[in-house]
Formats: sequence, structure tokens, C-alpha cells
Amino acid sequence: MKKSFLLILIFVCTLGQAQTKLIPKTSFAKMYLPVWLEAKKHCLEVANAMPEELYSYKPTAVSKTFAEQMVHIGYTVKLLTERYVQGMDVKQHSPDASKMTKAEIIQLIKEGFEYTTNVIQTIEQKQLDETCVMFHSGNTVSRAFALFYVQDHMANHRAKANLYIRMNNIKPPVYTW
Repeated sequence: MKKSFLLILIFVCTLGQAQTKLIPKTSFAKMYLPVWLEAKKHCLEVANAMPEELYSYKPTAVSKTFAEQMVHIGYTVKLLTERYVQGMDVKQHSPDASKMTKAEIIQLIKEGFEYTTNVIQTIEQKQLDETCVMFHSGNTVSRAFALFYVQDHMANHRAKANLYIRMNNIKPPVYTW
């Protein structure tokens, strides 16, 4: 029994590793994936740098808290990928950051990035060439270009969160790209 369980566990772990090492299907995805994975790494470093007791910090009354910035990233990475890259009709239903722990928020970020990473690795060129209309600007762009929007949106909120870290006299993670 224990031996069977161990074999199943090894198989599941190996399967999980194999899924994260998919070879992207398109030349665009091969070019874009390393940039995306570096963005993910840096975002998680920012999320981890802030102590949990400061996740409720916000610099002004109208600003998002650090937790809200991080939840917004984790949630919208997936939402924007679904909406603009995959062409899905999705509505925004963001989780309440004030009811989440640091660990739960970091898990949400990981899940959002994993979702988009999987899309980058598996998307077909035909879909990348399709166009979509950006909700806020009304601009028509390719779905490949929409991936840059997903990253730009994330980087905007990550930069704000990084500033919150500095405002609390904490050394932020070094940006290495």
C-alpha cells in the first residue's frame, strides 16, 4: 500500500513538472515566454518582500492597499488573458484582499501566472493573429499584442506595490531583467 502511494505521488509530481516544461507552439511564444517568466519571478519577489503585517498598508486614503495591489495582479493576469488573448466573455469578480492572508494572495498570484503561462505555451498562431478590441481604450490589437497589455498592466501594479515597500523602509527586490 505504501509503495503504491509512493509511486502514485512520484507520477503526479513528475506529471506536474512535465506540464510546466511544455515547449511553446509558436515563435512568438518562444520569444515571449522567458520575459513572462521573469516578470512572474519578480512579481512574486515583490509579494514576498512585504511583511504580512504591512499588507494592509496604503499610502493615501484613495490608494489600494498592498494586498489589493497584489490581489489585483493575481486576479487580472488571468482575467485579461481570458478576455483579450483567448476572447472569452468574462466579468470581473475580484476576491476581497482584506479577507486573504499573505499566503493566499501569493497563491492567487501563482495561479494567475500559471494560467497565463499555460496559454502562452499552448496558444496556436491562428489565435495569436486574431484581433480583439481593448475594453478601456477601444484600440483593436492582435491577441499576441494583448499579451503585452497583460504584462504591462501587471507591471504597473507591481511597480506601485514596489513603491509601497520602499515607503516602509524595506529594501525592494532587485529588478534583474
